[in-house]
Amino acid sequence: MATRAPTFTQPLQSVVALEGSAATFEAQVSGSPVPEVSWFRDGQVLSAAALPGVQISFSDGRAVLRIPAVIAAHSGRYSIRATNGAGQATSTAELLVTVETAPPNFLQRLQSSTVRQGSQVRLDVRVIGIPTPVVKFYREGAEIQSSADFKILHEGDLYSLLIAEAFPEDSGTYSVTATNSTGRATATAELLVQGEEAIPAKKTKTVISASQISQTRQTRVEKVAMTPESFLARQLAHKTPPRTPPKPTSKSPTQASLVARVTGGRQQSPSPVRHVKAPTPSAVSLPHQAGQVPHHHS
Repeated sequence: MATRAPTFTQPLQSVVALEGSAATFEAQVSGSPVPEVSWFRDGQVLSAAALPGVQISFSDGRAVLRIPAVIAAHSGRYSIRATNGAGQATSTAELLVTVETAPPNFLQRLQSSTVRQGSQVRLDVRVIGIPTPVVKFYREGAEIQSSADFKILHEGDLYSLLIAEAFPEDSGTYSVTATNSTGRATATAELLVQGEEAIPAKKTKTVISASQISQTRQTRVEKVAMTPESFLARQLAHKTPPRTPPKPTSKSPTQASLVARVTGGRQQSPSPVRHVKAPTPSAVSLPHQAGQVPHHHS
């Protein structure tokens, strides 16, 4: 297994705490083999004896130092040092204990944005307050927990939500709340993640596909409407005129008039489907008895 010197993937952050309240320092450290960690205040090794009531833990790379009830004397520079056989690393931050309070105040609010699918998105706010506010991010009212996909970063008064790869379903209303013992502040913004095609292009595409469906349906209807009469009309166009001499009272029907009569008969028929299901046998003899064609549909 390869050895790696310790690094702080999440360094310590400075804390402003109200006298009598709890103050917590937290850091995330990686390294192989797993590093050993030590805490210091103003350069001196920190122990339970030096700071009664202090709670120190280190598990899964997460190092925490918590002082349950701070007093003015606890103010100072706090450091954590991580050491293994490959090297060491140190992270330092300030603790300021105060009797004054100030409600959370946004120095920089969330900004609405529109991005392309697959983009990395970063939503930033800057917020101050005494004591240091607790900052949480939400999407559509649901709190976002820090993860590989939605990473919450904190550096000084800057708090960020980093979306590694945005998808259209990540669109929505994002909000951030900053809360301390004296108040609460909220900032809200909209995020729109566009798919692979821009929105207008999608609308155009939909219209085209609807038109294509319409044309397909029309073609299908034309095919269904090919009844025995229309089939007969097409066949008549290829046959020679009947040899039977015309009656003196009527002219011999031309091919065009036969087609018109047959087609007309189909259009006037109350139920064209009936012809599709049960064509009459007499249709076969119609070419030799042209005079009977108009009566076929009656």
